[in-house]
Amino acid sequence: MANLLILFRKELRSIFLSPFGWAVLSLVTVMQGWSMSTAMKQMQDEASTLSLVYRVFHAPPFWFYFLAIFPLITMKLFAEEERGGTLETLLTAPVQTRQLVLGKYMATYCFYLILWIPAFIQFHLFSVLTDLPPPFSTGSLLGAFLAIILMGALFIAVGSLASALTSSQIIAGVVTVGILFIHHFLGYITEIYGDRFLAAPLFHYISSKEHLSYFSQGLIDSRAIVYYLTAAVFCLFLTGHIINHRRWRS
Repeated sequence: MANLLILFRKELRSIFLSPFGWAVLSLVTVMQGWSMSTAMKQMQDEASTLSLVYRVFHAPPFWFYFLAIFPLITMKLFAEEERGGTLETLLTAPVQTRQLVLGKYMATYCFYLILWIPAFIQFHLFSVLTDLPPPFSTGSLLGAFLAIILMGALFIAVGSLASALTSSQIIAGVVTVGILFIHHFLGYITEIYGDRFLAAPLFHYISSKEHLSYFSQGLIDSRAIVYYLTAAVFCLFLTGHIINHRRWRS
């Protein structure tokens, strides 16, 4: 446990001591504000029963920057260590493989959660600054952020796995983006083909687009929670297996 906490603090500190970490935080905050302003403009221009929360997390800017977060914050996890030759040093140190994987994963996930604090504050400021009742329910807001938390758990695990597979950050980033875009667009296949497509129920079940749609309306699906957590653990298991193979090879 001590080694895990040391690795966690070291990794998290390195994120905030680098200009790259602050650049990602600044960029995501700006994009969150853009999504909020786009959603508010839509509410002014269109008569609809959709809440502000639903509109924010379905505004065109949202998926653009949301899916881009993960390759940015995960592509360096193991690929940079491998390219710089420091991964071999870590693997020969008295640190268990699972501690190394979990330490890096937890630090990255913690940074990811911090990225969403500005978005949560924006929703709170809406009521404070306008003196108007919020055009969304507490359930929909908490549901949307629960979906963000769950998707982050899985997508960071996917990025960790991609980073462990290669010594190239670019390749790791491209692989992560490819997997996440496929995961997202599976939901559109179910909309286009409906029940005519045999795998539609499966695609509907694992589509991040569909999950966020339900959760942002306050509809919590326990199956989605189980899916994200189970898939995240599986990806981390594969990551540990790959790193362990390198440990024995070194």
